Amino acid sequence: MTARALLVVVVSVPALAGLASWRVPRPAAAGLTIGASAACLAAALVLAGQGPAVALGSLLRVDALSKVFLLATALVYATGALFAAGWVPLGTGPGPAAYGRRFFAGFNLFAWSMLGALCLDGFALLWVAVEVTTVVSALLVGIDDTEAATEAAWKYLLLASLGLGIALLATVVLYHAGARVLGPAYQLSFERVLAAAPRFSPPAAQLAFALAVLGYGTKMGLVPVHTWLPDAHSEAPTPVSALLSGSLLSVSFYAILRFDEVARRAAGPTFCADVLAAFGFASLGLAACYMASQSDLKRLLAYSSVEHMGILAVGASFASPVALAGVLLHVLAHAAAKSGAFFGAGSLLRRFGTKQLAGITGGVYALPVSGPLTLAAVAGLAALPPSGLFRSEFLIVSGGLAGPGRAAALALVPLAVLASLGLGWFGLGALLGTPAAGTQRGEPSAWAAGAMAAALAALAVLGLHPPGPLSELLARAAHQLGEAR
Repeated sequence: MTARALLVVVVSVPALAGLASWRVPRPAAAGLTIGASAACLAAALVLAGQGPAVALGSLLRVDALSKVFLLATALVYATGALFAAGWVPLGTGPGPAAYGRRFFAGFNLFAWSMLGALCLDGFALLWVAVEVTTVVSALLVGIDDTEAATEAAWKYLLLASLGLGIALLATVVLYHAGARVLGPAYQLSFERVLAAAPRFSPPAAQLAFALAVLGYGTKMGLVPVHTWLPDAHSEAPTPVSALLSGSLLSVSFYAILRFDEVARRAAGPTFCADVLAAFGFASLGLAACYMASQSDLKRLLAYSSVEHMGILAVGASFASPVALAGVLLHVLAHAAAKSGAFFGAGSLLRRFGTKQLAGITGGVYALPVSGPLTLAAVAGLAALPPSGLFRSEFLIVSGGLAGPGRAAALALVPLAVLASLGLGWFGLGALLGTPAAGTQRGEPSAWAAGAMAAALAALAVLGLHPPGPLSELLARAAHQLGEAR
């Protein structure tokens, strides 16, 4: 299959699966979702080993940078589909049947909107796609129709819309900067804007970048515009939490990197590096503090996402190609680790009936397969070897020490360690603690265990020995980001 056809598969199959899931019984919807996600993952893997691809005229285009994020999103989509097959209720009554149709339709459309954002060519189209992710994901956050879920969805919708309003302003400012060079009417395609960026007004490019970090940073979960994230991740259904954390946050980071490419060419690297470092350290420091005092399991994992987004922002501020390769590897490894951890949290919730850490103990005993896998996912999120996150953070710090950002690289280490302690406390208490009397032993779903195993296998491969084609892709994407540094 040609690269053009593969691109069309990525942006059309999830949409078709989502529309079909609305009309078919729950088991068929689950099968459609698994098949669609597997097709998207296969297409993303094949595209990763090829050069830039263009389809549907100038509408769709992927390069090395977008392919990395495409792989991360496709991975979480595929593993989340497996988990959802065993997580969504099997009942055939009006309530469970309707819930299953709504869930699988929304799940596929959510994945479609994120995959589309990564394939669309242009800053304006990227904004539209990210706006669509907000609408679909907000409906999924509130799908359980509880008071807490509805409040979380409403809060998320308001803050994300505010952030995307700022991101739209960033796009308008960027267009204005380009109009002085390219004329009053032109397309905001990535390639054309990047080619003209050295002739843009530096102050205008810097303003567009700062607005993009603040706007898209709201969806990415950067402090201080992160406040929707703990509530939404905690109240959303577990497969949706995995997509929110492992995919949506990184898609927003991808949008920031697109603006970063332009601003560095127009105004030099210093301003962009300072902005990213400031937001990154604020996110990392606050998340580390909150993780040490969390009592809710899913909120703990949500603040872990804020931590890792902070690491990505700090890493992207470094000029070293090694650090940039580490950032891109971190995107992939975080997607694998965080989806596995949320799947484990969902299994613990089903077994113990609570998200409160005080009510969860002896998870490894209660879940003979999912329990140890959850422990492995937590260790991976804490960046313990041989996790892919250990490898990526090592590359980020090494690259930072090799360049002018030595102080920032040194400050990154203790903050990351502090955040890991919060995850370690959860691992020791909830998973390795003594089980309460009468604790039942068994797996809520074989599908859930399979999804966790797949995610953690990917995490281990990323940590031990990334495949040669993937390493080449990361190197090309890092070179693309580093051209203006």
